Amino acid sequence: MSTIKLDITKDHCPMTFVKAKLQLEQMDDGDILEILLSAGEPLDKVPKSCTDQGFQVLEIVHVKDNIHKVVVKK
Repeated sequence: MSTIKLDITKDHCPMTFVKAKLQLEQMDDGDILEILLSAGEPLDKVPKSCTDQGFQVLEIVHVKDNIHKVVVKK
């Protein structure tokens, strides 16, 4: 099991989930993806989209200012 970090704080929807999904598709089952993203639409949509695609959202943590970390298990 490995942990990958993905910073999409400068991206906007729908590219935020596209980038997260592309990264998840390259990972092995059980791997962890730590996604840094901005508050607002990315924070609203990426965790829900990950869950809808069958991935497990383990936690959502406020990091600083408008930045959050979403931890997803493939």
